[in-house]
Amino acid sequence: MSKTIMGIQVDDRFEEVQEMQRVLTNFGDIIKTRLGLHQQQENDMFNTKKGLILLELVEDSGNRSSELEKNLEGIKNIQVRSMRFQ
Repeated sequence: MSKTIMGIQVDDRFEEVQEMQRVLTNFGDIIKTRLGLHQQQENDMFNTKKGLILLELVEDSGNRSSELEKNLEGIKNIQVRSMRFQ
């Protein structure tokens, strides 16, 4: 059984939110945990553009995890990194 943790850095979370949410909804069957973090700026702690989302995917999600990663990478201003554990 393998475990995948996926990190998604969003450079403009207000601009890309709809497309990113659509992709995450389409792959909701393999997302076990979703944690959203935002970066605070000194002068404006509520309206920061950058954000980070951490996903824990269900075990042995197979090709679906690769498809999710590919779909997210197709969205402008988003970087995706994955960690896989055996």
